[in-house]
Amino acid sequence: MEFSSWLALAAICIMGAISPGPSLAVVIRNTVRGGQGHGVLTALGHGLGVGLYALITALGLALLITRNPLLFDIIRYGGAAFLAWLGIKALLAKPQPAVTGESGHVVRGRQGAFEGFMVAFLNPQLAIFFVALFSQFVRADTGWQQGGIMMLTAGGIDALWYVLVALLLSRGPVLGWLREKSFVIDKLSGLVLLALAIKVVL
Repeated sequence: MEFSSWLALAAICIMGAISPGPSLAVVIRNTVRGGQGHGVLTALGHGLGVGLYALITALGLALLITRNPLLFDIIRYGGAAFLAWLGIKALLAKPQPAVTGESGHVVRGRQGAFEGFMVAFLNPQLAIFFVALFSQFVRADTGWQQGGIMMLTAGGIDALWYVLVALLLSRGPVLGWLREKSFVIDKLSGLVLLALAIKVVL
């Protein structure tokens, strides 16, 4: 993978990771309820789930190219349309409301890591997102090495972000900051998603 392509991939993964959503709510809940260690384990579990999804998607798309290039092109342009839709949706999004409905149970042992993994791996929107995103970068010769790069990029960025959230949340007012910046995060991610979609069409 060319460095410029990797930068584009990393930028999208960063925007996806920092966008407020259910994953952030789980990390916040487990950090607040179970402490810093449980928050970090939740973040690592979530990153593992995201990375595994990324590897499966990258290798699956590469296999599809070799077997049915026309179908892959359809998926690629469909993915560009989906990314454009996500971008428009992010640009039109309103500021996020306060997180509510937290569970009252205390996270124990490895439950935080398990919850983090499952909230990522059982999220069908994540699968759709990776198919749309990776179809812009995967080629017919994509193998385990490039798939591994995509896995480490997506999973690593995701894990690092949520670990940072867990560490800072246990020491400072990160939740308030995230709420305040959610509007800006949405706008930035929307612009990046639209730029990538336009790049595919041109």
